[in-house]
Formats: sequence, C-alpha cells, structure tokens
Amino acid sequence: MPLALLALAIGAFGIGTTEFVIMGLLPEVAADFQVSIPTAGFLVTGYALGVVLGAPLMTVLGTRVTRKRMLMILMGLFVIGNVVSATAPVFGVMLAGRVIASLAHGAFFGIGSVVAADLVAPHKKAGAIAMMFTGLTVANVVGVPLGTYIGQSVGWRATFFGVAALGVIGLLGVARLVPDQPRAEGVRLRHELAAFRNVQVLLAMAMTVLGFGGVFAAITYITPMMTEIAGYSASSVTWLLVLFGLGMVGGNLLGGKFADRHLMPLLYVSLGALAVVLSLFTLTAHNKIAAAVTIVLIGGLGFATVPPLQKRVLDQAAGAPTLASAVNIGAFNLGNALSAWLGGIVIAAGLGYTAPNWVGAVLAASALVLAVVSSALERRTATRSRLVAAHIPEPAAVPAARH
Repeated sequence: MPLALLALAIGAFGIGTTEFVIMGLLPEVAADFQVSIPTAGFLVTGYALGVVLGAPLMTVLGTRVTRKRMLMILMGLFVIGNVVSATAPVFGVMLAGRVIASLAHGAFFGIGSVVAADLVAPHKKAGAIAMMFTGLTVANVVGVPLGTYIGQSVGWRATFFGVAALGVIGLLGVARLVPDQPRAEGVRLRHELAAFRNVQVLLAMAMTVLGFGGVFAAITYITPMMTEIAGYSASSVTWLLVLFGLGMVGGNLLGGKFADRHLMPLLYVSLGALAVVLSLFTLTAHNKIAAAVTIVLIGGLGFATVPPLQKRVLDQAAGAPTLASAVNIGAFNLGNALSAWLGGIVIAAGLGYTAPNWVGAVLAASALVLAVVSSALERRTATRSRLVAAHIPEPAAVPAARH
C-alpha cells in the first residue's frame, strides 16, 4: 500500500477522534458553560448535521481544484474548527467550532476514498479505502479513550487542542505524501450530479443509511443499556466502547480484504448477521460477558459494510465519483441521526433500554433487502445487455471494387 494512505489515515484518525470524543466530555463542557446536558448534546447533533450538509457543499466547492489541494483545505478547516472549539468563550462559539470542523468530515472521507482508490491497482481499491478508514476505527480504540482521559484530567480544552495538532500532522502528511494528480478535465458539477440518476448509486446510499443506522440504534444508548440492564458500572462503559472500536477495526480490515473479490456476498453476510446479532442483543444485554461479546460483533459486522458500500458507490458512479462518494459519507451520519431518533422514540414509549436493538435489527434487515434488490437489478440489466448484443446483426460486407 502506498505511503500516502498513511497521511489519509492520520487525517481520518483526527476526524474520528473529534467526532466521538465529545460524547465522553459532555458533563465537563456543560459544567464549564453552565448549560444542561441536553443542551450540550447539541454539540453532537450539530456535528452530525454539519457532516450531512458539508459533504456535498465542500465537494462542490472543490470541483475547481485538484483533489490533493482540496484535502489540504479540508484539513485546514478541520484545524480551525477545533481551535475555535478549544478557545470558545461561550457555548455558542464552541457549537460554531464544531460545525466548522464537521464541514470537513464528509468531503475528506469522500475525496479521500477516491484518492485512495486511484493510488492502487483496480483489484486493491477496497483494501486502500479500508486502510484510510482504519484511522477512523483506531480513533475509537485509542483517540477517544485517550482524549476523554485528558479532558477529564487536564480539561476538555486540552483535548481539542490535541485534536487540532493531529489535524496539522494530517495536513502536513497530505502535503508531503499524497501525489498531486491533475484535476480531471471535462468533469464539471453536472457530471458529478449525473451520478445520482443511477439507481444503483441511490440504492447503495440507502443501504449505507439503513445498515450503519442499525449499528448506532444500539450504540447510541449503550450506556443506559449496560448500566441498567447488564449491571456494569458507569466507569466500565469506556472499555466497552474500546471493545466496540476493536470490532470496528477488525470488521473494516476484513471488509477491505474481501470486498474487492466478493463485494455483494460480503454485504449479504455482514448485513444479515448484523440483523441477527442486534436481535439477540435484546437477550445478551442481560449478561455481562454475552453483552461484551455482542458489542464486539456489532462493531465488526457494522464496519465490515463500510469498504464494500463505499466501493460500490465509486464503481457505480465511475467517471464522476467524487460528489457521490462524499454524499455517501454523509449518509453514514444521516443513518446515525435517524437511528438515534428512532431509538429514543421506542425508549420514550416505555419499551425499555433494549428496544433500540430491535430498531437496529429492522434497519439492518431492510438494508439486506435493498442489497438483494440491487443485485437482482444488476443481473437483469446485464442479461438485457447480452440479449441486445446477441441480436445486433453483423455489419454487411463491403463489395469488392470492380476494375
């Protein structure tokens, strides 16, 4: 794998850390700004919405520059957003800093996926994408626990200064290691938008929303589920999330390894198994050991879908993949927001803290149905093309000239 993937992975590590570390620092931030925990929760919601909106916006703005230059601009924006958060005098300014940082998220992963795929041979594209996303998964194992510890020990502002420093390292890595490929000639915004007329692109994005939404339906409410149902102490939740992160790392690497050769079968297996495991989580959540094992499996199966879904979008939007790739990253966050909302509804309805697991199972099963439909449509299109080709008459022979 090219060394340039390391620079992309470092950027992904910083982005993943800043996205998730705030969840462990909400009490400290709320106390510092003298706001309620629900109000501080807007720092999570605002970031997620910023990713959804920023992915297409920043990608469109970057169509006139090279991908390397746009990646550098995005990392610079990420650094600025985290510095604003770290130095914020009032809550509103910190929220603005979170939104600024989030604008870089979707476009960085979207454009980075295209760059990573272009750096390797065609049969290694999914592996290259997975290598970049390893930075995001490792962030949940190392960056988030470490950032939470620093924030609780030294102060939450130190955590965001540290994340900004990671952004600087990522920026320098991109500048130094990523090749400066020329901007594709003839590719304009209308070409990028044309990808969304492809039903296979839309189906892949819908699978992203539903499949990854299934994961976060359960993980969003993991703290009350583990403390109230499984009997863990509140301090143990951090290590349970580390287990979730380890599952993410393993699933991401396995997804990258097999997606290049068996993309659709991999989606069938991972989405089907995810639906089953989420269903079982309503039972295993009552036992500490079984719950911990289930959390690892949810992380692994959930992230095993990331490289194949991202590659599926790139393949189906070939010729103008940048915007579609970035929007698909926004789809992951849309799935997070949708599933968290649905999970909150079933809990508020009095169905208990394990009820979001059923929501997740339904979402994952729905994504599996879409995968089957997508594959069936693809086979039908291929069959139709072969039949049409078989009925094309041979061109008439040109009669020899008479002398």
